[in-house]
Amino acid sequence: MGTIKVQTENIFPIIKKFLYSDNEIFLRELVSNAVDASQKLKALASIGEYNGNTGTLRVEIIVNKSAKTITIKDSGIGMTGEEIEKYITQIAFSGAEEFVNKYKDKVDKNIVIGHFGLGFYSAFMVAKKVEIFSLSYKENTKGVKWECDGSPEYQMEEITSKTERGTEIVLHIADDCSEYLEENKISGLLKKYCKFLPVEIKFGVRKEFIPTGEKDKDGKETKKEIETDNIINNPNPAWTKKPADLKDDDYKSFYHELYPMQFEEPLFHIHLNVDYPFNLTGILYFPKLSNKLEMPKDRIQLYCNQVFVTDNVENIVPDFLTLLRGVIDSPDIPLNVSRSYLQADSNVKKISSHITKKVADKLEELFKKDRADFEKKWDDIKVFVQYGMLGDEKFYEKTQKFALLKNTEGKYFTFEEYENLVKGNQTDKDKKVIYLYATNIAEQHAYIDAAKNRGYDVLLMETMIDPHYINHLEAKLKETAFVRVDSDTVEKLINKDDKQESKLSEEEIKNLQPVIEGVVPKEQFMVVFESLSEKDAPMLITRPEFMRRMKDMNALGGGGMNFYGNLPEMYNLVVNSNHPLISRLVKESDADKKQTLAKQASDLALLSQGLLKGEQLTNFIKRSVELID
Repeated sequence: MGTIKVQTENIFPIIKKFLYSDNEIFLRELVSNAVDASQKLKALASIGEYNGNTGTLRVEIIVNKSAKTITIKDSGIGMTGEEIEKYITQIAFSGAEEFVNKYKDKVDKNIVIGHFGLGFYSAFMVAKKVEIFSLSYKENTKGVKWECDGSPEYQMEEITSKTERGTEIVLHIADDCSEYLEENKISGLLKKYCKFLPVEIKFGVRKEFIPTGEKDKDGKETKKEIETDNIINNPNPAWTKKPADLKDDDYKSFYHELYPMQFEEPLFHIHLNVDYPFNLTGILYFPKLSNKLEMPKDRIQLYCNQVFVTDNVENIVPDFLTLLRGVIDSPDIPLNVSRSYLQADSNVKKISSHITKKVADKLEELFKKDRADFEKKWDDIKVFVQYGMLGDEKFYEKTQKFALLKNTEGKYFTFEEYENLVKGNQTDKDKKVIYLYATNIAEQHAYIDAAKNRGYDVLLMETMIDPHYINHLEAKLKETAFVRVDSDTVEKLINKDDKQESKLSEEEIKNLQPVIEGVVPKEQFMVVFESLSEKDAPMLITRPEFMRRMKDMNALGGGGMNFYGNLPEMYNLVVNSNHPLISRLVKESDADKKQTLAKQASDLALLSQGLLKGEQLTNFIKRSVELID
């Protein structure tokens, strides 16, 4: 048996270069330690172990650019010389952990932030020398000064100059880290990491030799040192309060505190408040979402005991929940030493599952409480719900009871309601219920109108995610198929074995087909003859459902669809064999005139779908004028 040995001269380079992923977090760690010192004093006072006056517990950060120092000052419990030896010089010995264990039956275990006992050493990432001035809250103790230049050696001595309880940590900033002496830099870091710390944070910038506008006895302009400061945090953010104590305006106000550049109000919110089997608080907001699947810039923020950790929460919540905004705070989320990365832990999955359930429960509550209001919000949240139903089976099971389908008339239906509405008239010969849908009411108006004339109902499926969503619903809903309203002629959209007879013979169709094929690009259009009503158009464009759906899914990505590469646009040019114009084409003996009429009819079909452009459109207009003359 042996003992692992650590060379102290090598430990500081490891801490400085590898322990923390980003040197800017030194400020978060030191301020968190100062907050812990304040919280400990408050806890001791609450259980009667400190009977003195706590005063205003506040953490101060002071930047002195001319002296090249940053000072982090608190009025918390302070430290004796023995405690500095114990907590500072023993690397990885956690004073926070020891405090929690000592008072575990008397104080809330989450009252302190630190756990690893390494946060202090992040100071050496930016400082060439660190000084500690501390005076313990305990009676009859003396002030202590500790100093270290980043080597394993340090100096410590008793001092009389420290007369106020608490600790001051003075960082002498290294030359290559001078950016941290800029007011905007420190202010930005404090607002990022410390915006909601539970103790008041005061930020002061000491600026020396500021002109006073006055002159001394020798006539020289006098200057003085001034210090500017302000409170930069909200110690009692909304998520730390009980939902019963908050009103809708409080939630909206906090939303704008989180996202000051967001001018739209959130649609609604969910207040998370769990204490078993894990601790979790937070508020999630539903913003308005566009029909495009775009990740919001202002994302959910993850906190641990009110200390900002990250806004990259994909490992804590399912992907679809990252479309929301808000805050999640949990001391039970397992972070590494630098708090930059999540460590594998069963709690993460439990938290993720719980949040998913709470979101689904909230949506169901809104649906049941006020369906009319829920329908008004549906268009703004449907992308989020669809995304969740695609990616999370449990979320689908919950939401399929109140997820809505919207038709082209703007009416909303649950899945069950819609099936009951259309199954009588939209069941095909194979007993399958056909859900017709459009993706653009204006562009597909003629097809929608033809379907409605048949008594069919048409859904509106216009989001980018709908191609995947439709495939998913077809797999989930029994004996159901989705067919886009322009994918075939109205007679074939729902095959009922009631096909009309063609007025053209097979021989006439065979002779006319090459004429029609000669007026459209063969690589893009397939010419097919159909026996339609005389009232239908002589020619129309349809887009085969399978190829069109594959192309739509490929454009969005995912599902393995990238295998198809850049799929070409493919269409059917459907020739109505029962239309009088087509009969006229068959009888026309003048070859040039037959081709002109065929081209005009096909161009009309293209024009109706916005497919006639450029030179082809110019030629069509000229030809139309000539035909009118």
